[in-house]
Amino acid sequence: MSSSKFDASGRDSHPHLWTVILAGGIGSRFWPASTPSRPKQLLKLGSDKPLIQDTIDRILPLVPQERLRILTGAHLAEPILGALPELGEGNLFLEPRAAGTAPVLAWAAAEIERRDPDAVMISLHADHVISPAQTFRDRLAVTADLAVHHRRLFTLGAVPDRPETGYGYIRVGAPLASAEGLADVGSEVAEFVEKPDLETARRYLEGGYLWNTGLFVWRVADLLDQLERHTPEIAELIPILREGGTEEFFRRVPNLSVDEGLLERSDRVAVVRADFAWDDIGAWDSVFRTHPLDAAGNALIGEAFAVDSRRTTLYADDGPIVAFGVDDLVVVRTAGVTFVARRDRAPDLKTLLAQLPDRLRTLD
Repeated sequence: MSSSKFDASGRDSHPHLWTVILAGGIGSRFWPASTPSRPKQLLKLGSDKPLIQDTIDRILPLVPQERLRILTGAHLAEPILGALPELGEGNLFLEPRAAGTAPVLAWAAAEIERRDPDAVMISLHADHVISPAQTFRDRLAVTADLAVHHRRLFTLGAVPDRPETGYGYIRVGAPLASAEGLADVGSEVAEFVEKPDLETARRYLEGGYLWNTGLFVWRVADLLDQLERHTPEIAELIPILREGGTEEFFRRVPNLSVDEGLLERSDRVAVVRADFAWDDIGAWDSVFRTHPLDAAGNALIGEAFAVDSRRTTLYADDGPIVAFGVDDLVVVRTAGVTFVARRDRAPDLKTLLAQLPDRLRTLD
């Protein structure tokens, strides 16, 4: 295990380590279970707990609750606090409007900087499945040390185990200079590449590319500095943020992702190879990869029963589901709607939703 000045075992050895969790999306590819008032991060898709609870449980031994913030919209404040009774309103940063990851992370960094100018921020997503948790925390602790030492923006890159066309990739560059007391040094990011076709994904797998997990670690001051240097869409608004002008910032800022707006432009981005298992819960087919399976390879959530069926996902949230003699399906029963699809069509759910009447697309 790599040594770190940050202690991942549960003792608060570094008072400047903070965590933010991005939890503002709806998750339309989990229709009909995911709705505007109960998005996918509140669903039990990775374990017997909501995804956001799993995310918090993984990070709390490293970062205490008082330095944890959930980034979400005001309309989700009540559902999130209802699902997480141990948290309070002080654990929420409520976006005035959805504006993409670059603005919301800039805003979070400015808010944290006012509280702690030396803060190091870990940015997580509420819909990832990661194991083992201790290995994950150890890697974050080392990456936090590297972020302080190198003054770079760090992302964690997962080692691919399949030619995945749904993820972005990272081409790894030269190793960074060694840091005293740390066995891991990280590497420069040579290039971020977008979601590839299958043939290209196979080449990436063979060529040592990493999946871009969207897990970030950086000093808040360094993030804001790099935004001022490389993101003209936001740069002139950073002083407004630092002065507490949240409403004006969100009124003027464009919608922009942090990958496109900053990480693909900056020469101060580095990557640390993840030594833990990582997956993104993006659509119903991903549940088959990440949820515990029965002996026949079925993912059963809720009061679900599969007989003589294989490789099928059953999600029962509105009465029981019984599947008999079927293979490779997704069956969802929730909110008075039953949804059935072949598992290989589940990623195309937006195509289906575009053809449904409004009363079915939005079930709230």
